[in-house]
Amino acid sequence: MVEKFKIQGGEILKGEVSIGGAKNSVLKLLAATILVKGTTKIYNVPELTDVDIMLNVLSDLGAKYIYNKEEKSVIVDSSNITSITAKYELVSKMRASFIILGALMARCKEAIVALPGGCAIGERRVDFHIKGLEALGAKIKIENGYVHAKASKLVGADIYLDIPSVGATENLMLASILAEGSTRIQNAAQEPEIVDLANFLNTIGADVTGAGTSEIIINGVKAENLHTAEYTTIPDRIEAGTFMAAVVATKGKAIIRNVYPAHLTFFNDKLIKMGANIKLVEPTTIEVSCKNRLNAINFVTQPYPGFPTDLQAIAMTLLTTANGVGIITESLYENRFMQVPDLRRMGADIHQDRNHAIVKGVKNLTGATVAASDLRAGAALVIAGLMAQGETIVEKLHHIDRGYEKFEYKLQKLGGRIYRYDDKNNQEVKGVFNESRI
Repeated sequence: MVEKFKIQGGEILKGEVSIGGAKNSVLKLLAATILVKGTTKIYNVPELTDVDIMLNVLSDLGAKYIYNKEEKSVIVDSSNITSITAKYELVSKMRASFIILGALMARCKEAIVALPGGCAIGERRVDFHIKGLEALGAKIKIENGYVHAKASKLVGADIYLDIPSVGATENLMLASILAEGSTRIQNAAQEPEIVDLANFLNTIGADVTGAGTSEIIINGVKAENLHTAEYTTIPDRIEAGTFMAAVVATKGKAIIRNVYPAHLTFFNDKLIKMGANIKLVEPTTIEVSCKNRLNAINFVTQPYPGFPTDLQAIAMTLLTTANGVGIITESLYENRFMQVPDLRRMGADIHQDRNHAIVKGVKNLTGATVAASDLRAGAALVIAGLMAQGETIVEKLHHIDRGYEKFEYKLQKLGGRIYRYDDKNNQEVKGVFNESRI
C-alpha cells in the first residue's frame, strides 16, 4: 500500500491542538530503561514509527514492554537482558537507536551495535561517541558495519567534545552512569532533551548535574542504586513549532496546548519578527495568530539555544510567500535543503548556494505532487500544501510518520483539508502503529 497525503490548500487554520511527547527525548528515555533491572513506566509517549523501532530494539535485547494507547504510556521490563547486539535491520532505520550503545556498555560492559541510519540530511559521524567511550576505558573495534565495544570496567574521565553533539552527549551520559568515579563532559549539548534524559536518570537513582549547560558531571553509582520509577516525557518542541508555523502560514489563529514556550525562545522571536502574534495563555499554553503577509527574515541554524535545524525547512516554507528576501544559513548539516526542489515545483523562488538559501517571497504557492525526502522536509511540504492554491499530493509519508503523531488528524481538527489515502485504491486510510508487545 502506497500512502499519500491529499491537501486542498487555502483553508485558514483555527481552533485548538495539543502537542505530544518529544520524539527526540522519549527515544533516549526508552534506551535508558535497560539500565534498570526491573520495570519502568514512561508517560506522554507518542504513537510514532520511530518509537515502534526503539521498542523493537529493546525487545530484541530481551526486554518486555506494553504500550497503552489510551494512556500514551509504555511499561518496560528490563529484568532480563539476553542480548548485547542491536541489529542492523533495526538500527539502520533510525539513527537515534545508536544511543543503545551507551546504555548497553553501562549495564553489560559490552555492546555490538550496528552503525546508524535515519534521515539523509548529511554526515553525522560517530567519532565523538567512540572517543568518549574509549576515554571511559572501552576497547572498540568497528568491522562489518558494527561497533563492538567492550570493557572490564568503565572509569570516569574528563571528555571534551569538539562539537556539542546531542547523540554523543547522550551516549556518554548513559555509559558513565555506572562508571567508577566522576565523568565530566565539556562542550556538551544543551538541548531540552538532554535535560529530560538527565532528569529521568536522576529519577531512577543516578547522579547527574549540569544538564542544560556546556558542562555535565556524572558521578557514578552502583548498579543496585538504580531502581524502578515512573516518568513523564517533555512536550515536543519541534512539533509545537511546526503547528505554530502552520497556523501562521495560513493566517490563522489557534490555541496550542502542552508546549514549553521556553524551549522555543529563538524560534518564537523569529516568528514575531515576521509578523506573527504569540501570547502566553497559561504556563504550557500559547495562542498563535497572524493576519497579514509575513515579512522576510534572515537566520542561521545553530545548536540549542539557537535556531533549531529541525525547524529550518518549515521556516523556509514561511519565507516562500513572505514580503521581501530572506537568507537562510544551514550551519549544521550539509544536505538539509532537500525540500528546495519540491518547493520550487510549487512556485517558490529559492536560490541555493552550498549552505545558504536565498528565498524571495512570491505572491502564492500552487499545488503540485511532491515527495518528503526526510522528516522535517516532509512537514514543510505539508505546510506548503496548506498554503498553496489548489491540490497538493505529498508522497513518501513514512518519513513524516517517524516524527509526527497523527499529523493529518491534528491538522484536520484545526480545519485543514488534508487526507491520507491509499494510492492504489484511492481511498482514505488510517495511520498504523504497533500498539503493544510483551
